[in-house]
Amino acid sequence: MPNYLDDAHRAEVLSLSRTKTGRTEWPTWLLLVGFYSAWVTVVLAKDALGEVFTVVLLIPLVVLWMSIQHELIHGHPTRWPSVNKALGYLPFAVWYPYEIYKDTHLAHHNDEVLTVPGQDPESRYVTNDFWKQSPAYMRALLWINKTVGGRLMMGAPLALLILVATELRSLFRSGPSNIKMWSGHLFSVVALLVFVEHFSAISAAQYVFLVSIPALSVAMIRSFYEHRPSERPEHRTVITESSGPLSWLFLNLNLHLVHHDLPGLPWFYLPRVYKARREQWITRNNGFYFQGYSELVRQHLAEPVDCPVHPAKQ
Repeated sequence: MPNYLDDAHRAEVLSLSRTKTGRTEWPTWLLLVGFYSAWVTVVLAKDALGEVFTVVLLIPLVVLWMSIQHELIHGHPTRWPSVNKALGYLPFAVWYPYEIYKDTHLAHHNDEVLTVPGQDPESRYVTNDFWKQSPAYMRALLWINKTVGGRLMMGAPLALLILVATELRSLFRSGPSNIKMWSGHLFSVVALLVFVEHFSAISAAQYVFLVSIPALSVAMIRSFYEHRPSERPEHRTVITESSGPLSWLFLNLNLHLVHHDLPGLPWFYLPRVYKARREQWITRNNGFYFQGYSELVRQHLAEPVDCPVHPAKQ
């Protein structure tokens, strides 16, 4: 429990884990059942839905799946990592093996190096040396990727290129375990795409390019400006007050500072804990705050949020 919490707030947070909801985490179990049921229903209902509606319904489902995997990685709904892994292993989003997502994301939660390139696996910044050595087109892409419009258009392809390049370099240097991980992931991807090809209104290729990549782009709205460089770690993480569809698809991770400070708190308690001490949370991150994703889009659709070069690494 973070030491900055006052006694009353600490007691409130601890009391949540002792409630029936906190002990059983039934909202997460219900979410898992709901997701699996909805995905299978949409895939199998090809005669009723057709291609267009199948794609339209699968995109938000896959966005939601990425958020569900995030909950599983953080120890929900069970205390057993192997059980959570089994619940979240299937690659509905196609690209990232569960193990890679888990390892890189948990490393990202070291707030002392948050945003620092080379130390934070999810950093969106580069070092000054990288910037100087990059050709003009790469610098232009990095600037464009710092706008909401650019992130939506090219964020997913760039992320996938980085994933492929990184994993190809390390695949045969990291031993049999890495090869085993990728073999299991690729087998699961093929099985899932074969199922889609045979039973849904869309083809496997359509699932990859019209569902999976657009879903990854939507998910990048959340991660677009979650963090900024700052001398103090608690000033690096945003709060976005959103109660609309995106907040639901992101499982309240728009309240990102609360999640980073209390990573063991399940998604369904984040709004409650935030609202109980709203002003304290906003003060804690020095006003790194948006009233909603619409405000973020209005301000930064075509205007970069900041410089791609990390200020501490110039």
